[in-house]
Amino acid sequence: MENRTARLTLLIDPRKKKLFEEICSEHDLTSSQVVRRLIRQYIIDNAGSRELPDWLKPGSKAE
Repeated sequence: MENRTARLTLLIDPRKKKLFEEICSEHDLTSSQVVRRLIRQYIIDNAGSRELPDWLKPGSKAE
């Protein structure tokens, strides 16, 4: 299972942030949940020949 101890800080246009948070809220999700899902999918899509841990393989229940 993933350890959620690392912090990722990013800069984003305030208008995009506001719209992003509104859309996340409409889906009953936090912006952090959505960003974690996006990062997870990006890793899966772009890992190439890297061996992924079981918790990161497509179809696993880890977020």
